[in-house]
Amino acid sequence: MTIIIDALRAAVSIEAAYFCLTAIGLNVQFGFAGLLNFGQAGFVAVGAYGFAVAVASFNLPFFVAILVGLTCTAILALFLGIPTLRLRADYLAIATIAAAEVIRLFFGASFKEYFNGRDGVTGFSDAFQGANPYSGEVLGFRPDDFWVMTIGWILVVLSSIFLWSLMRSPWGRVLKSIREDEEAVRSLGKNVYSYKMQALILGGMVGCLGGFILALGQNSVQPDNFSSDLTFIVYTMLILGGAARIFGPIFGAVVFWAFLSLISGILGRLTEGGDPVIPSWLMTDDQVGSVRFMIVGIALMLLMIFRPQGVFGDRKEIALDAR
Repeated sequence: MTIIIDALRAAVSIEAAYFCLTAIGLNVQFGFAGLLNFGQAGFVAVGAYGFAVAVASFNLPFFVAILVGLTCTAILALFLGIPTLRLRADYLAIATIAAAEVIRLFFGASFKEYFNGRDGVTGFSDAFQGANPYSGEVLGFRPDDFWVMTIGWILVVLSSIFLWSLMRSPWGRVLKSIREDEEAVRSLGKNVYSYKMQALILGGMVGCLGGFILALGQNSVQPDNFSSDLTFIVYTMLILGGAARIFGPIFGAVVFWAFLSLISGILGRLTEGGDPVIPSWLMTDDQVGSVRFMIVGIALMLLMIFRPQGVFGDRKEIALDAR
């Protein structure tokens, strides 16, 4: 029973809200616009670091620092989009995955007076936690964590409502048409390049909100939080729930993270103690973290074989025109 409760707690945790926001942003780019962004981790990292450094090093007000983080993410989108969005889709994929790794290494090795190397940036959440209305544990969560969770899930709801409204507008219909047939949209006089750029910026900025939540939840921003694994985990969550669906990334992120916690709890129980159910020659406590990803990976392989569009998705949503 404790394992199930822990899995349910993981489903509404800070990390779940963080992944939801990151996946919602990727859904704008990949799901609705058909952009192969393999560097969402870079967008999240730039936003989180921009926010953290603005407070910790320059003592900017909290909301000004938020604007700094969002602006940094928009600038990165322009930097990557200007030379690639007029080309085939795979050029954007190559540029973004390379940029994300360069950004991670840059934050870990450069300007250590601001970024503090691999130790990361700390001491920027005092103003946020000072507004915390909770004084004791809520549903088993520490008051600081529950405060971050509250803001995180509010952002998830607001982002979803905003995206739902936007995709029902003429702008959203044009964006989805670009994903289906770029040449047809261009023949109608629409500036395809401009729409793609807007989608890349918007998706990056929504994902950046997830970076803020992770930073506030950990009270630190470290380069190792933004490895390329993050992008592909978020892609997995998005495809699990269903691309180009408003609820898809939220469902995928919550289920994936809860299932990962559940598997970890079960394997931990089976390998603990002096007489474990699973013998040590087969698996030890130290191997639980790796084995849980193997099990989740097998489950996702079966999902892609029998339902590649995800739970709520449509097969056509992942059939991209990569010209």
